[in-house]
This record gives sequence, structure tokens and C-alpha cells, in this order.
Amino acid sequence: MTSLSRTSTLATFGLLAMTAVWGSTFVLIKDVVGRMPVADFLAVRFMLAAVVMFALFHRHVARLERKQWLRGVLLGALYGAGQLLQTSGLALISPSVSGFVTGMYVVFTPMLATLLLRQRMPPVVWVAVGLATFGLALLSLNGFSVDTGVWLTLASALLYGLHIVGLGQWSRAEEAFGLSAVQMAVIALLCLLATIGHGGPMLPPDRDAWIAVLYMALIAGAGAMLMQTWAQAHLPATRAAIVMTTEPVFAAGFAVALGSDVLGWRMLCGGALVLAAMYLVELAPRRDSKNRLPAEAVHHEV
Repeated sequence: MTSLSRTSTLATFGLLAMTAVWGSTFVLIKDVVGRMPVADFLAVRFMLAAVVMFALFHRHVARLERKQWLRGVLLGALYGAGQLLQTSGLALISPSVSGFVTGMYVVFTPMLATLLLRQRMPPVVWVAVGLATFGLALLSLNGFSVDTGVWLTLASALLYGLHIVGLGQWSRAEEAFGLSAVQMAVIALLCLLATIGHGGPMLPPDRDAWIAVLYMALIAGAGAMLMQTWAQAHLPATRAAIVMTTEPVFAAGFAVALGSDVLGWRMLCGGALVLAAMYLVELAPRRDSKNRLPAEAVHHEV
């Protein structure tokens, strides 16, 4: 195995670990947002993450070129707006429908990469997109109606797709710490602005809520952003998006393990299809790999 392929494999497992952490937060988020407004929860979560990241990585931020600063601001704005749209949509539709619609970034990512970057997608990628989409539907959908909440969530999925494409295009391994910190600061600012209408963010109401918010700020927030930014310096955007569709699989697994859901055929089949999609893009034979540039070398200036 070459050094490049080892790094790519490590990046894939890093994304899987990050996605598992995201999957573990569904039960925690459901409990916390039942006791404090969604925008307030997001503001406190991302402000804590931003403070910690700047305390640890302010020297890395200072070393960023102006161009990377601006890119970090744009990427953070995309992700922060996606978070606000997704949670606003979730207030209007069921969590299962929200999970499926949010997962549609796996469809938007290759479409955006093709349209914006003129990247040619191998047929196996489109097969994987189809498998992942069908798997997400089996995991998440029990009826579907197109209303305002669906459109808001679909808009968030589009923004997440743009964030994945942009991060894959602009992220450099040596700048991951600084770029992650800039993104987190912008996300925190957007979420804080969303709380101004009712007088600023409400703090978590009790110790259990604080523990949950700290976990989601430091592990699922700062840690996950660092891992995603580093991993996408080594993986094509579409491949990263398909790996990240394992989030509902992990979420379902944690729900079953914690006794809040029952293992059924839809969960088994949907999870198997998502994992099969990841297998296709990660382990399928790459017959033309010798003729391709490595992922780290295909970044273009925008």
C-alpha cells in the first residue's frame, strides 16, 4: 500500500469516526432542544467550540493567508446557514423526514462538483449515490409530504453539499487547524445573530444539559470540524459525502442500543444499502487510478 493510499484510508476512517460521533448526538439533541430554543442551543454550542479552537489554534489562524481566511468565512457561512435552516425545518416536519431530506447532500455533492468544478464522475459514483439515497429513504421515511419544513431542510442539504465541495477544493492538510477555527467562529456568529430577536442566547438550564452541550461543542463540534477539514484535504468531495451518509446508520444503531428504537427490516436494509454505497466508492477497483492525479493534487484556484 502506498503512502497516498494509506493516508486516504486513514482519512476515510477519520470521517467514519466523525460521523459516528454525529450519530451519537441525536438523542442528546432531542433532549436539550426540548428545554431550550434551537437557535440558543446552536449559539451556545458553537460559541464554546469557537472559543476552544481559537485558544488552541490561534497561531495557525494567524498563519493563514488572506485568501484562506476568506474561504474559511465563506465555508463557515454555508455550514452555519445550513444548521439554522435544518433546525428550522425540523420544527415543522418529523425527524425521520428531516433525516432523509438532509441526507440528500449525497445527491447534491456530485451534481455541484460536476457543475461548478467540471469534475467527471465515474459511473460507479452515480450508482453509489442511488444506493445511498434509497438506503436513506428506507432508514428514515414513513410517509412524505412536501411542505415548508421540507423545502427549508432541502435548502440546508444544498448548503451542506456546497460546503463539502468547497472544503474538498480548498482544504490543505497543513492548514486544517486554522481553517477549522475560522469556520467555527463564523458558524458561532451566525447562530448568535439568530438569537438576537429574543434578547440573546439562553444558557443550558441544568447540569445534564450543560454536559450534553459541552460534548456536542467539543467532540461533535470542534473535533468533528477539525477531522472533516483534514480528511477532505485527502478525499474527493463526492467520496466524502457518501462516507458521511453513514450518519443515520450510526444514529439508528445508537437508538437501538439505548432502547429508544427497535431493530427492524427497514433499518437493516437501509443501513446495508448505505454501507454498500460506501463500499463501492472506497473499495471498488480503480482501474484508471494510474492515470489520475491524487486527490491532494486536483485542487484548483477559485
